[in-house]
Amino acid sequence: MSLPSPIAWTPDFGVRLLDQTLLPGEERYLEIGTVEEMVEAIRSLRVRGAPLIGIAAAMGVVQALTRSGGTAVAALSPLEAVHAAAAALSAARPTAVNLSWALGRMMLRADRHGSAPGLREALIAEADVIWAEDRAMCDRIGEAGLALIPDGATVLTHCNAGALATGGRGTALAPVYLAHERGRRVHVVVDETRPLLQGSRLTAWELQRAGVPCTLIADSMAASRLRRGDVACVLVGADRIAANGDVANKVGTYGLALAARAAGVPFYVAAPRSTIDLSTPTGDGIPIEERRPEEIARWGDRMVAPGGTLVWNPAFDVTPAALVTAIVTDFGLVLPSELARQAR
Repeated sequence: MSLPSPIAWTPDFGVRLLDQTLLPGEERYLEIGTVEEMVEAIRSLRVRGAPLIGIAAAMGVVQALTRSGGTAVAALSPLEAVHAAAAALSAARPTAVNLSWALGRMMLRADRHGSAPGLREALIAEADVIWAEDRAMCDRIGEAGLALIPDGATVLTHCNAGALATGGRGTALAPVYLAHERGRRVHVVVDETRPLLQGSRLTAWELQRAGVPCTLIADSMAASRLRRGDVACVLVGADRIAANGDVANKVGTYGLALAARAAGVPFYVAAPRSTIDLSTPTGDGIPIEERRPEEIARWGDRMVAPGGTLVWNPAFDVTPAALVTAIVTDFGLVLPSELARQAR
């Protein structure tokens, strides 16, 4: 099974990123050497997926002490440059809690080390630990969710929560890949995921590379597919989970959860401990990023809406905990009502 590697260090500890905005047509890797370049890569979705954003941000902090570090931080002391880098990276995308979680880890390591020699090496080591923990997390989520995917199962997913979104084999797709590795027949129904098509461009691409059969559908077809009765479960990722089990994920997830409830299909969310935000009591407190109107009003270079049309373009929605059958975490299968207690 061949899974993509969307992130890596370069020999001089810049960052090598797979530009996900070009998939599936072109597999191009970028070299990131400044904080500003990493901010742009995160904001423009060249790197995406809550766990992978956290890893990329951690590696991005290192760029404050590598080469020029970018014009925003070049004139500062090393510790000041690291703090400025973290502030810039934190503002790149507000919804995915892994971003602030990873940056918090990096700042704690920096503050403990102080201005003594070896700060850069200490931050590289911390970023490597965050990355290694993410790979292990993916494997544990795969094991925790494996029982949800019996031989011959069809699974429906939304957006991309596979290897392209993490430092390992993924969150929602980890049980799928593990089932495939162990010889189970599994088929994935992939929502295209409008307006940026992460399902059709990314999920279908990596499933094909891994040899996992999949069928692409438009988002508006999901309810009809669930009503057919051949889908064993819905399995999606998350960008932030509130303490009560409310889930923020790519917009369209809430509607999918409603359709699954109506069809009597279990709805599972897969996410690591780092995506659980116990400081946010409910989904009402999760900030929802709103993106450019052009993402909806244009299709490639072509306008598909009249000029001046008002557009509402939230990147995420919040699925109430009551619609979530269970959360597949790196510490096991958890009911939303038990999440806060078990995640501590």
